[in-house]
Amino acid sequence: MITDLWYKNAVIYCLSVATFMDADGDGIGDFAGLERRLDYLQGLGVTAVWLMPFQPSPKRDGGYDIADHYGVDPDYGSLGDFVAFTHAAKQRGLRVLIDLVVNHTSDQHRWFQSARSDPDSPYRDWYVWSKEKPANADEGMVFPGVQTTTWTWDEAAGAYYFHRFFDFQPDLNTANPAVLAEILKIMGFWIELGVSGFRMDAVPFVIAEKGADVTGAPREQFDMLRDFREFLQWRKGDAIILAEANILPRQDLDYFGDDADRAHMMFNFQVNQATFYALAAHDARPLVKAIERTKPRPLSCQWGIFLRNHDELDLGRLTEKQRQTVFERFGPDKGMQLYDRGIRRRFAPMLDGDPRRIRLAYSLMFTLPGTPVLRYGDEIGMGDDLTLKERDCARTPMQWTPEAQGGFTRSATPTMPPIDHGAYGYAHVNVADQRHETGSLLNWMQSIIRLRKEAPEIGWGDVTALETGQPAVLALRYDWRGNAVLCLHNLGPGPTEVALDTGVPAPDGLLLIDLLTGERSEADDAGRHGLYLEGYGYHWFRVGGLDALLKRKPT
Repeated sequence: MITDLWYKNAVIYCLSVATFMDADGDGIGDFAGLERRLDYLQGLGVTAVWLMPFQPSPKRDGGYDIADHYGVDPDYGSLGDFVAFTHAAKQRGLRVLIDLVVNHTSDQHRWFQSARSDPDSPYRDWYVWSKEKPANADEGMVFPGVQTTTWTWDEAAGAYYFHRFFDFQPDLNTANPAVLAEILKIMGFWIELGVSGFRMDAVPFVIAEKGADVTGAPREQFDMLRDFREFLQWRKGDAIILAEANILPRQDLDYFGDDADRAHMMFNFQVNQATFYALAAHDARPLVKAIERTKPRPLSCQWGIFLRNHDELDLGRLTEKQRQTVFERFGPDKGMQLYDRGIRRRFAPMLDGDPRRIRLAYSLMFTLPGTPVLRYGDEIGMGDDLTLKERDCARTPMQWTPEAQGGFTRSATPTMPPIDHGAYGYAHVNVADQRHETGSLLNWMQSIIRLRKEAPEIGWGDVTALETGQPAVLALRYDWRGNAVLCLHNLGPGPTEVALDTGVPAPDGLLLIDLLTGERSEADDAGRHGLYLEGYGYHWFRVGGLDALLKRKPT
């Protein structure tokens, strides 16, 4: 593989330091605990670890309200602990990505405190102010139903300040050259400490024009992305930007850049939402359309493919009818929904813990075009605690053992309560037990990750959706460097048989070798394969040719 394009065939694992592993027994996860679990992550097969914010913060928004971009929150350790962690990760061949949160800061950040208290402060123009309340102050909230405005009066400043998110997260004026220079400085700082890239939070808001005079849809300043990219390429040639940008397909190339000179990667929200509709409706056709709409991109750019992340499942890009279908199947109660657009549950309970459907869904995720991103705990089927507020319900501590607090901490008062009751309690769902169960989700996940890494065609190749004649069956073929992989998924509960042309002409398409079972399918005289799929069944095939056929038949 081309080493500076490592992200094309990576497997990324997202975790929160605060809720992963507590080493010192204070009830809060820390870098020392995370370092102890690196062998687990290496054994799982992931190649990169993405850390949610760990910088000093009041933690009113899960750490995304950062109060110092150059430090480690004392709850999690020190900068020395962070460097020890990145060094240990490097020894194991694991790359480290961190959240880059530069759309806003905490209102406790020294920049904002200086800006609000002194009109002549050098930081005054680092934020966005207005003497009068703008007419559109009650529009554009990120958290409708919880947030009521985007402009808040500050008595000390004698002005309103702009905040796309909560009122304790004032937006940075990213058009200010001094702010842009500071963002580059922040990136350079963490690169020197062993980071291989950044998941950039809320990118459309970072690059959007901001101010009281901005009306309608704000214009994006895409040159910022090019500046970030150029800086990274100069400092560390293989460092990347993974952009969080829930945008329409017609904007994709604006974020990637026609010449691949902006974001290296983006999360594919279109495919994510279409995937959930496909799973809910047993209909792959809208998913095929989403794959085709998001197919155009520069060859060196990549999609991040995921099922669930640390936020709610955002369904805002689906039609109203499609969204209601997903709500009814996966989050029917109002308490399971959030911000009038999404579902706040963990993935396993959304599928009622059904092993067949869970494995089908993750097999599908690992075979969609892009780089898979897995969230901590999903490899063992962790559940959620809907009694916790908003997004916190799906951010409970990692469940390592069936012992007290799930083995996360020795403290009786963890930072967040682990799930200690019901079918998803740590007595039933934990790493220790699943390691010893041959058929466990954890062992299955390890094998599917290994298989995904052995099928680079999915990460690097050109994808084609094949006609199956059945709405519930998805067939994707990947071609790369003269090799082809064919992935089939039956999204429906009933068994079915499909007559499928591989799309690879004879003699190369004569044989299909199942990568999961080793079984083989030979084409008939018309070059078609009759393939059986059980309900919620899936197959990964390598497309073999005449040479492979001759090896198993006497000539």
